[in-house]
Amino acid sequence: MLLRPAQPPDALAIARVHVRAWQQGYRGLLPDDYLDQLRPEDRAEKYDLSNSGPLRPHTIVAATGNIIHGFATTCPSHEPDLPNHGELTALYVDPHSWGLGVGVALVTAARAHLVSLGLKNAYLFTLIDNLRAQRFYKTDQWTPDGLRRIDVVWNTSVDVLRYQRTL
Repeated sequence: MLLRPAQPPDALAIARVHVRAWQQGYRGLLPDDYLDQLRPEDRAEKYDLSNSGPLRPHTIVAATGNIIHGFATTCPSHEPDLPNHGELTALYVDPHSWGLGVGVALVTAARAHLVSLGLKNAYLFTLIDNLRAQRFYKTDQWTPDGLRRIDVVWNTSVDVLRYQRTL
């Protein structure tokens, strides 16, 4: 498996991973009819993988040949109370690759990228009821900081909890 920066031609493959991970990982957490209508083709149009400036989102993919097993996206903080932090905005692994170390490799690479930007701390948001993700992040030394809010993601409201860690 190779970890590399995402390229514009990866958009549809990343979207397939993203949708499959949502459809399986969020089943029971979000309405089934909502999850069932998600389409990678709709998602792929929203990714901007062409600009790699330090203030832009940076996506890393885990791939074997042309097959993308997962991806992680980071960017500098957008949270007013956490300036000088990085954000892990997305970490998704194709359900067929769950439990194979892809997520660990991606989160490690994502943290390294944030460090390369000179950042020392990071945060992320996860669904409040996504216990699987929370266990994963706690294993990687992320801790909840108590901030909980409603966000709108992919046109649906979600209840999220913020986690932080030192890089």
